[in-house]
Amino acid sequence: MRIILAKRAGFCFGVKRATQMAFEAAGKDQETFTLGPIIHSPQVVHKLEEMGVGVVKDLSGVRNGTVIIRSHGVLASEMEEAHQKKLEVVDATCPFVKKAQEHVKYLSEAGYDVLVVGDADHPEVQGIVSYAQGKVYVVASGEQVIKLPKMGKMGVVAQTTQSFDNLKSVVTECLRRGGEVRVFNTICDATAVRQQEATELAHQVDCMIVIGGYNSANTRRLAEICAELQPRTHHIETAAEIDSSWFVGVETVGVTAGASTPKWIIDEVIERLEREQ
Repeated sequence: MRIILAKRAGFCFGVKRATQMAFEAAGKDQETFTLGPIIHSPQVVHKLEEMGVGVVKDLSGVRNGTVIIRSHGVLASEMEEAHQKKLEVVDATCPFVKKAQEHVKYLSEAGYDVLVVGDADHPEVQGIVSYAQGKVYVVASGEQVIKLPKMGKMGVVAQTTQSFDNLKSVVTECLRRGGEVRVFNTICDATAVRQQEATELAHQVDCMIVIGGYNSANTRRLAEICAELQPRTHHIETAAEIDSSWFVGVETVGVTAGASTPKWIIDEVIERLEREQ
């Protein structure tokens, strides 16, 4: 059985940066926490916990020490609270996410009603929304724009893991409504490249393995894209989940991984697949 690994499978720039910052902070001689999981990888979170870095949902019980801001960012009010408490802040927010936060703040201060394209329940989106000073709406698709109230000036940004096609559909609907529309394309290039690679790979193989946390939005999206093209697509977190029955009659298997998936997890999956040959 031939195994093809996507060239850019695994950590993106923002996640790699956040993880490095977290492990460096773990070596300091004081209490250290991450405000929410540093990235959407249970395995990385567990490693940090073993090094003494706990995860807190909020800062209500934190009085001193170091707080690490996760790669997805946090609410503007949480960042302010951390500084008010004089905690040492290690801001590991992905620079692309930070840019989206800044654009929302700018647009709302300039009098635009803001549309954020993405998943309203995702922590990244919740953080981005919190930087708005005025009206802000979260839309998952162009269809949802139709239901919004009439607006004057509209400003649009996107969750960094959104597809370009979805952003385009939202912008198209905004333009149909008339009025001024200002758009900041805040989609991360790494996301688009991984999705394109996954599309090309799924066309070539008999089976696809997508590795990453079940709570990772970009990994789930990769799995969805692959499943649309290759029904024999399996989303897993670790090599232990692999089932030999998946490879009956399979000559070529493709492997990709979400942006929060560490290299050691990918290596373990490849080793496990090699035993199927």
